[in-house]
Amino acid sequence: MAEVVLRQLSKHFGDVRAVDNVSMRIPEGEFLVLLGPSGCGKSTILRMISGLEDATSGEIAIGGELVNFKDPTERNLAMVFQNYALYPHMTVFKNIAFPLETAKRKASDVKEAVEKAAATLEIGELLDRLPEQLSGGQRQRVALARAIVREPRVFLMDEPLSNLDAQLRQQTRLELMALHERLGITTIYVTHDQVEAMTMGRRIAVMQGGKVQQIGPPVEVYQTPATTFVATFMGAPPMNLIDGEIRSTNDTFQFVRQEYSLDIEPLTMGIDPSVLEQAVGPSTLGVRPEHFSLGPPDAVSGIPGIVVFLEPVGSDLFVTVDVGENQVQVRMPPEAQVRQGEAVRVTFDLHRSHVFSTDERNLRLIQPA
Repeated sequence: MAEVVLRQLSKHFGDVRAVDNVSMRIPEGEFLVLLGPSGCGKSTILRMISGLEDATSGEIAIGGELVNFKDPTERNLAMVFQNYALYPHMTVFKNIAFPLETAKRKASDVKEAVEKAAATLEIGELLDRLPEQLSGGQRQRVALARAIVREPRVFLMDEPLSNLDAQLRQQTRLELMALHERLGITTIYVTHDQVEAMTMGRRIAVMQGGKVQQIGPPVEVYQTPATTFVATFMGAPPMNLIDGEIRSTNDTFQFVRQEYSLDIEPLTMGIDPSVLEQAVGPSTLGVRPEHFSLGPPDAVSGIPGIVVFLEPVGSDLFVTVDVGENQVQVRMPPEAQVRQGEAVRVTFDLHRSHVFSTDERNLRLIQPA
């Protein structure tokens, strides 16, 4: 195991900044997930750590040692790819043994190591087969065994489950988590799938445009997103964002739109009053679907709205409501009695709602000057 440290790491392809001044520390034994949409730079970071890409600037340290100019073979890392990268003409045994044979290890040591890795991943009975004779899940296990057999300091995994169907992906996800618990090897895992990130990562680094938007434990990133991008990327359906204006009168605050206004209580929302005062003006209110409630149209509190769409998905009922010029999605229990076209009052949990500034930052996370 080894700690991985990135210091102001950047990668440019011509005028394109694929990775832009990224710094982070992955402690020894941690499982970190790099999460973001296609083209955000997460796979490029992995390739720079592995040595498959050179950094334009910045430093990469593994186990306290600067490795920017070290050959990939000297970094003692193991990388697992999306397409498994198995040699089609080699048996499973030979595929797993390949990195050890390349390192000229003794045949007896190779055999012992391959059998141990195969047993760990429960593929011992597949050692004589060719990759074409394996299912997608079995091929992924072979790729993992080939990575394990090297006894690397760090695992690098680039979308390793994306080629599997939903049920097998869930099963393999659990196996990967159990494997990490057993081996304790520092792991950096790239995905665009937020479910994988939330369930697997000890921490998540959410990326967009080559930059890290937020890094932290999954629950923290979900509950208190640092930016509007994180708020909408994490969650299905995403957080509802409503543009409006913060106004201040006699030390009280309101979120105002043409159709309605809402009282904003900074301490209830975890926002320093001085920060909210500085943010007076255009702003964005953020509320997750599960933090809305629907009441009757004659209720005293709430915002008037009209139910326009119902999406039953088994465990939940997602209700789309027209609220002035906006639509919001509300998560409700599947047995909720709601009808399309019905007039309602929409209320929200102020304690779990967020206000974002014009630069898209969450006011909860801004410290007073």
